[in-house]
Amino acid sequence: MSISRIVLCLFLTLPLGLLGQTPAPPTAASASVAADQTKTPKLDHFDPDLVDRSLNPCDDFYKYACNKWIAANPIPADQVYWSTGGGLEMWNDNVLRETLEAASKNGAARSPVQQKIGDYWAACMDESAIDAAGINPLQPELDRIAGIKSKQEITLEIAHLHRLFPGAWEQGDNQTNAPFFGFAGQQDYDDASKVVAQVDQGGLSLPNRDYYIKTDQKSVETLKKYQAHIQKMLVLAGEPDAQASADAATVVDLETAMAKAQMDNIKRRDPKNINNKFSLAQLRELTPSIQWDVYLKAVDAPASKHYIVTSPDFFRAEDKLLAERPLDQWKTYMRWQAIHRSAPYLTKAMDDENFNFFAKTLAGQEVQLPRWRRCTHWADRDLGEALGQAYVDRAFPPASKERTLEMVHAIENAMHQDIESVSWMTPATKEQAIVKLKGIEDKIGYPSHWRDYSSVKITRDNDLENVEHSSLFEFERWVAKIGKPVDRSEWTMTPPTINAYYDPQLNTINFPAGILQPPFFEKTMDDSVNYGAIGMVIGHELTHGFDDQGRKFDAHGNLRDWWTAEDAKQYDERGKCISDEYTQEVPDAGPGVKQNGLLTQGEDTADNGGIHLALMALEADLKKQAKSLDEKGPDGWTYLQRFFLANAYSWCSSVRPEVARLIVTTNPHSLPIFRIDNVDSNMPDFAKAFGCKAGQKMVRVNACRVW
Repeated sequence: MSISRIVLCLFLTLPLGLLGQTPAPPTAASASVAADQTKTPKLDHFDPDLVDRSLNPCDDFYKYACNKWIAANPIPADQVYWSTGGGLEMWNDNVLRETLEAASKNGAARSPVQQKIGDYWAACMDESAIDAAGINPLQPELDRIAGIKSKQEITLEIAHLHRLFPGAWEQGDNQTNAPFFGFAGQQDYDDASKVVAQVDQGGLSLPNRDYYIKTDQKSVETLKKYQAHIQKMLVLAGEPDAQASADAATVVDLETAMAKAQMDNIKRRDPKNINNKFSLAQLRELTPSIQWDVYLKAVDAPASKHYIVTSPDFFRAEDKLLAERPLDQWKTYMRWQAIHRSAPYLTKAMDDENFNFFAKTLAGQEVQLPRWRRCTHWADRDLGEALGQAYVDRAFPPASKERTLEMVHAIENAMHQDIESVSWMTPATKEQAIVKLKGIEDKIGYPSHWRDYSSVKITRDNDLENVEHSSLFEFERWVAKIGKPVDRSEWTMTPPTINAYYDPQLNTINFPAGILQPPFFEKTMDDSVNYGAIGMVIGHELTHGFDDQGRKFDAHGNLRDWWTAEDAKQYDERGKCISDEYTQEVPDAGPGVKQNGLLTQGEDTADNGGIHLALMALEADLKKQAKSLDEKGPDGWTYLQRFFLANAYSWCSSVRPEVARLIVTTNPHSLPIFRIDNVDSNMPDFAKAFGCKAGQKMVRVNACRVW
């Protein structure tokens, strides 16, 4: 998820950072990992001999490729999702930990950057001091809320909350977690060279609106458990039990009302639905209960050409709520928001209760991550480019960047050929598609210049305050963009991140150094393995520029329809094939849980297109070496078979049922099994590789393909 723009990425991330981490993307490690995570783990490597030869690859290729790995690698107790990328995530965390520990040593000659990250680490790791401080670090904010005398003061407190807490203002594809609403700079949809102000729906603490409004038994039970959790947290913050019970009911009631008003995540996928331009006068008229002049002054927002209001209906409903509900209810809601967002940085009791609901109940995580790993993740979140410099120096040599760029160019050439060869596009649309393709900027490993954190105040003795100062820095950085030309050098992922993304408004594909490691990318492996793993990732992000969302933006990142009416119709027909295929029951998520293919259509299109482009590029590279896909290597597998096996290996995963349900409900990515079996069953090349025949499960009768 990005701060303020649509970003289409490879791996799923859990809403709200529920676990204080990004789930590991699809190196082997056993459950014993949870017991001792202070040792740098061994990175895993692709091995075709791990296939389960007792199974037929034409019946279920995911199981054929992954069963042995899954059986040997149960989910560690402190994880909800464990995959062949789990060891890499731990390796990355250890690299960062070593950097942080070295920087935290007082008395050593430290650079300003080392002081920041070292003192951040020292404060975060001092659990005894954090516990002894109790609620005191948050008390000034609670007193501020308690002192509100009228509804006219609510707007100023909204601004204060937005500035203080991580995620309290972020805007992206799943904007549900900001108090009241989200606010930030956003590239103008109609002129992507400029940045304007955007206000987005918000107000919730649960992953998305469905958790409040669905009426099935599981959803009703979860909402009751959430209310009980709020009550426990309020008691831990000092409220009498009876008052906490009543206040918890108030919070759930208000958040449910806001959830009902929100635009759903399917409708939000179409950028036309959120590109609603308002003048400041119109914004004031839309929500008279929010004093926009007060808010904009409080957050020091520059003048904006216009304001993008992503969901006008939400703001109409929220304004009505603000007018109708009494002040005390809103003070209760704001008190909860402050406690909820501070919980991981306060007492052990509050941290544990926060974990028990948001990680254990919602996602099935059995035990909390060790403190050092959580502190590492928070440092990466808050000071990521300061920390990322050391990661790049250690883990990403120039040769890796050069080889990655060679593969990117090969896959872009494959995309060019693919666009030229498709029969369903007219020459006029093909020409525009190639203009867009040629306009894509490739960003590999890390930013061209590092962010300056010199203005962020970090001390060794107040963990919560460090988090607040970091959040304030990031909030102000994004707000200050309003009215200025867009910064094309911006990254929305830090260098150690194991993920990748396409940004339709910058028209860039972005691959952090964190994912350009084994098992996704290895300089020592042959091309079939690298194209099957990281090559598919590259093709996936490239395809996002032409999926059902990305295709609506032109080469300059403007929301502009460059398709002929007939070509758009032809695209939609092929897109419907994808969404219909992926609208399916998901047994791993529990009985009756069904995936909505309209939610995952963009990612599914990118998966199908990405592997096709990677295979085209591999075949072209092999031809240059006078080799063919059908040629066998010393291990007895053909290059074509190794390509598909390497791709499947990179997705081998186990997912707890609770988090599987969360993913299906909230996330635009399909579960790993579908990212292999659904994709490969659409590909004649796969059937050829493993001798699959019509009538077998891995040969789809109505095969889908867009790119």
